[in-house]
Amino acid sequence: MRIGVVSDTHLSGTAVRLPDVLVEGLQGVDMILHAGDWMDESVVGLFASIAPVDGVAGNNDGLEIVRRFGRRKVLKLAGYRIGIVHGDGGRSTPDTAHRAFLDSDGQGTVDVVLFGHSHIPFMERRSGMLLFNPGSPTDKRRQARYSYGIVTLGSQPEAELFYYERK
Repeated sequence: MRIGVVSDTHLSGTAVRLPDVLVEGLQGVDMILHAGDWMDESVVGLFASIAPVDGVAGNNDGLEIVRRFGRRKVLKLAGYRIGIVHGDGGRSTPDTAHRAFLDSDGQGTVDVVLFGHSHIPFMERRSGMLLFNPGSPTDKRRQARYSYGIVTLGSQPEAELFYYERK
């Protein structure tokens, strides 16, 4: 199973549109997961025109998105438990996301943690979990390039980042 992973799209207004390079890169995925800060419900439809969509709300999302997706969730996909959280609420986004899916013994409760918030791509294995932040496909902030990711659920979860310089 191939999952497109995005976060921090921060799209709103009348000219809401996904970059062509992102749309092309997500062709053929089985599902798209968004780790929050959609900013506008119309963004859901843009991704849904490519593949089925799920995700969580971020700290910049309105009540409609919070009600629709919630702030944290665990999905069971291809035999793996996928945790999704935006990652806000702490000084270090990877640490905040990591702690959200630890049990009382410090063991991971999911196989993959998808998160966003920082707009900084991140990939690391910790406590038996793959932590993955795809960065942002539309709001790179201080990063050199825009980015998104693909998680492949095969014999083990694998993640890959994809970068581009222009929207």
